[in-house]
Amino acid sequence: MVDLCKNEGVRDRIVRAIVAIALAVVTYFSPVEFWWKIGLYIIAILILITSITGFCAFYRLLRINTAKN
Repeated sequence: MVDLCKNEGVRDRIVRAIVAIALAVVTYFSPVEFWWKIGLYIIAILILITSITGFCAFYRLLRINTAKN
């Protein structure tokens, strides 16, 4: 069974939320092609989801934990 406990600290989650929102806003106003915008929106959504849940699969893979136990 996969352990989906939180592995992101509060500062890490706040930075991710800010980066996700900034990426979405910059993408909205950028003159890039449609498919690039879709890709950047998907990345922003994934970053925002990890910020909300407090779990990052990439951190899990690298055995990184910024959350205080």
